[in-house]
Amino acid sequence: MVRLLLATRNAHKTREFADILGNDFAVSDLSSARGAPEIKETGGSFAENAILKALAVSQLRSASSGLVVADDSGLEVDALHGAPGIYSARYAGENASDETNIDKLLRELSRQNLPTSQCTARFRCVIALARAGKLLGTFEGLVEGAIVDLPRGRNGFGYDPIFAPEGFDQTFAELPAEIKNKISHRAKAITRLREALRSDRSYAEGTN
Repeated sequence: MVRLLLATRNAHKTREFADILGNDFAVSDLSSARGAPEIKETGGSFAENAILKALAVSQLRSASSGLVVADDSGLEVDALHGAPGIYSARYAGENASDETNIDKLLRELSRQNLPTSQCTARFRCVIALARAGKLLGTFEGLVEGAIVDLPRGRNGFGYDPIFAPEGFDQTFAELPAEIKNKISHRAKAITRLREALRSDRSYAEGTN
């Protein structure tokens, strides 16, 4: 059994990791870690932010001997020159809700009067793996798609209700979890993480 501590308090994200990784992995997050500080995402890229979080959490006394995983992910809209990008979670301001972030993005797009065919976008995710303050690796995944006119669906979180992945008419928030967890940016990055953990013996110290 491989035990992983996720550098997040987002229950939706933790559930996705656990579902995609499968039964060979025991996943916990910072909601059960004492003394874990809030870590500011001050990096200039998804990779820098993921690495920053993974290293910081892996140096905590409660996590010093185990494997720590952190991810940073977001939406890149071509018509907005890649925005919101690394600011996806706070696009409408600090502590913005998913709804206010979506509202702002749709307002920005509406000002450009673009046809739907030109509202191309992608979700990108970078995962960093660390132990005891040392970076062990990074893993990236992305999924291409488009922004829809109005939010649709009740599943998922973040920008899922307005993103339709390439090859699908439904948004991420309309797709069943078992489909999203095969094609999403996070699923692709987690799959690469899982393959590395299973194949590289240098990670053996994090197993039981």
